[in-house]
Amino acid sequence: MSFTPELTADGSFTFFSTDYRETFHSRYGARQEAICKFVEPTQLIEKATRPQLRLLDICYGLGYNTAAALEAIWRVNPDCRVEVIGLEIDGTVPQAAIAHQLFSSWHPKVRQALAALALNFEVQSSHFSAQLWLGDARQTLQQIAQPFDAVFLDPFSPPHCPQLWTVEFLTIVARCLKSDGKLATYSCAAAVRATLIAAEFKIGSTYPVGRRSPGTVACKSAAESMVLPALSLQEQEHLHTRAAIPYRDRSLRDSAATILQRREVEQKTSSLEPTSHWKKRWLYSNPK
Repeated sequence: MSFTPELTADGSFTFFSTDYRETFHSRYGARQEAICKFVEPTQLIEKATRPQLRLLDICYGLGYNTAAALEAIWRVNPDCRVEVIGLEIDGTVPQAAIAHQLFSSWHPKVRQALAALALNFEVQSSHFSAQLWLGDARQTLQQIAQPFDAVFLDPFSPPHCPQLWTVEFLTIVARCLKSDGKLATYSCAAAVRATLIAAEFKIGSTYPVGRRSPGTVACKSAAESMVLPALSLQEQEHLHTRAAIPYRDRSLRDSAATILQRREVEQKTSSLEPTSHWKKRWLYSNPK
């Protein structure tokens, strides 16, 4: 696959995936999205005073989420040792990001770390240890043993990549998070949030970045959940509509088409409120 950089509103670049028919980042700002939707909600800046942090980057892609995390952590504590495992199905994506010099404006230490990781799929240095695991994340994730301080959940959208938004997959993701860790994702889809709750996460909203829809932050402990930004009443009600019916993949090997069809059948037979009714109710209660 060939990749052509596409400019986003904050001056950073992204790629368009012909396989998934989506850009890798929001057109409102690829770099801004990495910072505001992933780094800030996982409180890595506050945790940067620790001697070591472990990050799991699911769907590593171009590497922006990891880059933003490294830049934020090392700005606070240059001596913090950061360990990263990135899960990615296509190793040519991060290599293309380096080839197109998309990190030219980032700190040299971050730029060098990501270039080495994209080229060799592994880096070992005094302050940075990283591995890029290539393949289907549903299988590679199961090889992880130690938990992480932060998890970036950044697949393509559920309609295009339902495999990585299922109850079964996110249940395994939950095992990869430390008790005081945070998971962040750009998605606020009701199905995603309901699945996170089913996987025993506590969830909250993150602030919108360049558009009206927020993202989602999640944790496992009740104590940590006290500081999560609460869902609005509108968002809470959304979780009781047919839109909240989750994606399922019990074998962790089903195709996207099979997962989508299974959910569609379940939605048609559900007794939950139709999502269209919820939309109309909130449209009338919040007229423009």
